[in-house]
Amino acid sequence: MTGATPPLDLMPQARIVARLAAGVPDARLDDPTPCPDYTVRDLLGHISGLAVAFRDAARKDLGPTTDTAPDSEAPSLSDAWREELPRVLGELAEAWRQPDAWAGMTRAGGVDLPGEVAGAVAADELVVHGWDLARATGLPYAPDGAALRASYAFLRASEDDESRGDIFGPVVPVPEDAPLLDRTVGLSGRDPGWTPPTPG
Repeated sequence: MTGATPPLDLMPQARIVARLAAGVPDARLDDPTPCPDYTVRDLLGHISGLAVAFRDAARKDLGPTTDTAPDSEAPSLSDAWREELPRVLGELAEAWRQPDAWAGMTRAGGVDLPGEVAGAVAADELVVHGWDLARATGLPYAPDGAALRASYAFLRASEDDESRGDIFGPVVPVPEDAPLLDRTVGLSGRDPGWTPPTPG
């Protein structure tokens, strides 16, 4: 694919997630998220880790960052996360702007997969976890349209995959005429109507 145009530019969605993260006040870091085992702090740590992993997957820089399963341990959040997270999200997106990132094989989460599939997974992670973060913190969220369509296509294609339970929860039924973001969230195993529990 050398010299070709990459099928998707992840930079717009990466910037949306970075802006969301910048809007999270410290007081919300221990709040719950749509991911049952994650607080906002954990979710931000997970996003930071996946940004590094998929950056290195795009670069074919295989090693510890691409070999570690995403659920191997609770994600940690660096004390300098407000500076580091936007940087690694930008590096992720820039790496996937290189046509060669989408060609050949690579690895992410300890799984070998084609570059074009890894790119689609990266788009899905950014879209769905952007929703997680926005919903947990009450921030407005409008994902990049191209990334959202790629996320939906990826999740729809794996809807009947018997192994999807290792990554996603059961599909949450959503009406076909619902907004595309709601249908994407449902395919990821989340309830589009999720809101934080009321304190007390």
